[in-house]
Amino acid sequence: MTTSLSPEDTVTATAALGTLIRGHRLRIGLTQQELADLSTISVRAIRDLEKGKAQRPRADTIRLIADGLRLGPRARTALEDAVRRGHRGGTGTRHFAAERPAPPVPLHPLIERDAEATVLTEELRSGAERLITVVGLTGVGKTRLALEAAARLHATGFPVLWHTAPGAVADCLPADDEQLAALTADCAAFLHGDGRADELTPELAGALGDRAVLLVLDGVDTALLDFHRLSRLLRELPGLRLLLTADEPWNVPGERLFLLSPLEAPDPSDGIRSDAPAARFLLSRLRHVRPDIVPDDRVLADVAWVSHRLDGHPLALSAAASWLTVCDLPTLRGIVESDPAPLLDHLADGRSGSRLRERVARTLAALPDGHRELIGALCAAGEGEFVLEDVVRLTGMPLPHCGRTVRDLLVSGVIRAGTGGGRSAFRVLCVVRALAATATATARATAPAPVSVTTGVRTPVR
Repeated sequence: MTTSLSPEDTVTATAALGTLIRGHRLRIGLTQQELADLSTISVRAIRDLEKGKAQRPRADTIRLIADGLRLGPRARTALEDAVRRGHRGGTGTRHFAAERPAPPVPLHPLIERDAEATVLTEELRSGAERLITVVGLTGVGKTRLALEAAARLHATGFPVLWHTAPGAVADCLPADDEQLAALTADCAAFLHGDGRADELTPELAGALGDRAVLLVLDGVDTALLDFHRLSRLLRELPGLRLLLTADEPWNVPGERLFLLSPLEAPDPSDGIRSDAPAARFLLSRLRHVRPDIVPDDRVLADVAWVSHRLDGHPLALSAAASWLTVCDLPTLRGIVESDPAPLLDHLADGRSGSRLRERVARTLAALPDGHRELIGALCAAGEGEFVLEDVVRLTGMPLPHCGRTVRDLLVSGVIRAGTGGGRSAFRVLCVVRALAATATATARATAPAPVSVTTGVRTPVR
């Protein structure tokens, strides 16, 4: 059988056919020689097909290769269709070559994350890491950092496939490309254990080939992902890099855990630092709301205190800045220092504040009982920093156990490492304290009054 492809499509179609054959061969773990023995086709012919050099393969050749690969009816039909018209992967290859897929466009500029973006970009670009999961408390800036790394990689030649998980906040303008959206959705579904397990990787191989490609799964629930399918993708697509943003790590072999902490917000009592990342971030947000603000010494002092009190948490800082529509900066500082909980609701969009509270509460609820009890004890002990020895004292557990507990709390984002003093100190984030205090107050308000032993009458606790 000869094909009826136009001359300009012949090379593309044969390249797609070759990557499809190669994908099936790798899937079942055959070498080119082993496939040649099974199919009675020469090694050279198979090599030429996989490299896209065979311009017009015969029908018998394709049938024998399908037999050697032990393809089922659907996969066999797909292979024959790749010869006739060019597989869907061929279309993807042409599309990738003509228009390199770009990441979504962020809605806000990147502020004070250049160091993190540089490390993330270089690790993915070089291939030193092929699976990176960015974790941190909700609102800390995981998606914005992933957008920056994806944009930098795209500028170096990487196609970028971006998938936002259902329910995640898409703080960006997605690309308007149905074909790429379908391909990316297929990748996400495959990693979730859905979709066509035996057909998708050859199809992706046809579209992606061996080229370096970044796949981003933003806001993904790592508990729902299938590690065996990830292993298969990484094995059969040698140029693929996978970047996840998630509340929790995947905890699989080969995962590079990238912990994104809040912005640095040093204690102003040690001296006002107007160049501190959190202060610079908050000042930029304040000037969005009040462009008339002049950053004099008093303003910078107030900004430094608010930034420190809110632990440099970007979404909390943005919510606090929105309050400048109804109060001045000194008043804002006074509210933050007395009770910051109300300021976690963004005035411009109440849903943002509610989402912050809801997601932080969900993070706390997902912690083991012992971890939550420790957070409660740390909050009750005061607002200062704590060290590992304090955790040993509060829990009565051995040092290794306490070390693992502190690491778990850091990864979940409910505590952050201290920013000064030259010691390993930590603090519970303000947004966590606020929620813990609210939960405690609610529990006290709804709890039944104690029962008098002598009368059986409930009396209020004083």
